[in-house]
Amino acid sequence: MTKKILIIRFSSFGDIIQNMAVLPYLKPEFEVHWLVKQEFAGLVSLSESVDQVISFSKKEGVIGLIKLAIRLRKSGYTHLYDAHSNIRSSIFTLFFKTFSDINYKIRSKERLKRILLFTFKVNKFPKPFKGALSFIDPIRDWISDHGKEERGDRWQFDEEVKSKVGSLLLETGLKDFITIAPSAAWEMKRWPIDHWKELCRDLSEYQIVVLGGPSDDFCQDIADVAPDRVFNFAGKTNLTESSYLVQQSKACISADTGILHVADTLHIPTLALIGPTAFGFPSASTSKVCEVDLACRPCTKDGSGKCTQDVYQKCMVDIKPQGVASLLRSIL
Repeated sequence: MTKKILIIRFSSFGDIIQNMAVLPYLKPEFEVHWLVKQEFAGLVSLSESVDQVISFSKKEGVIGLIKLAIRLRKSGYTHLYDAHSNIRSSIFTLFFKTFSDINYKIRSKERLKRILLFTFKVNKFPKPFKGALSFIDPIRDWISDHGKEERGDRWQFDEEVKSKVGSLLLETGLKDFITIAPSAAWEMKRWPIDHWKELCRDLSEYQIVVLGGPSDDFCQDIADVAPDRVFNFAGKTNLTESSYLVQQSKACISADTGILHVADTLHIPTLALIGPTAFGFPSASTSKVCEVDLACRPCTKDGSGKCTQDVYQKCMVDIKPQGVASLLRSIL
């Protein structure tokens, strides 16, 4: 009998990407369905390993979620994986599992360990904490080889995305390029702009694409250090198009952001600039970490909060561009 799994992970971009690392391990044994917030449905559908994406809008409310659970429990699922573990996923699971003997797993948020780490500075998490593995570990006994063989996911982008990105590459003459992602939702996670500039100067043998959002004006400052080979695409591509650029690049350099996890999940050679955050470490063998050893690390879950060091962002400042450039050359 075909196994049929429903994965619940509603949001957000980076967490969904890390969760997607489980997908290649489920094939071909499972038919894979994924329940996700409507705004992230397109992201999940990129994976060739997902057979059906089920989207849910917050506008439907709790009643809509319950109705969806009752409807889906008639769909013949053999396995349910709650990879979100929040109130919304718990309500869905309660009504979905009623009168059912379905195989069920949940990814714990390890709340006690989080309290110990961020309140009392006692770290009981694995060091380093690799986010993608934390999504794979709960369901290893559902996987034929228990996840021993490393597998990267395969994404299929539609022709509209390929055409737009292809036009940008044609306009700029880009072929063999690396991608960099200097932005992040929280300033504490960002590598200093001057470091990015120095890195781009140092990597004189590479063409570089700078990825970012419409408000990331500083990306142009980075590109201006070498306008003949460093190109600012910030605000010109959405997240899906940026992900396609990462897939097409020789390598990616990023702090703890969603783009980092895209590159890691796709097994693109990746350098992760990790500073204050606890849970952003990549997991693929194609990814390398740039970090400095400080007793205050990690100090935050997502980059929020304040730096207590005399040198602001010391954990990021002390990651030197020369070392990053040297490491990149060693993996290419």
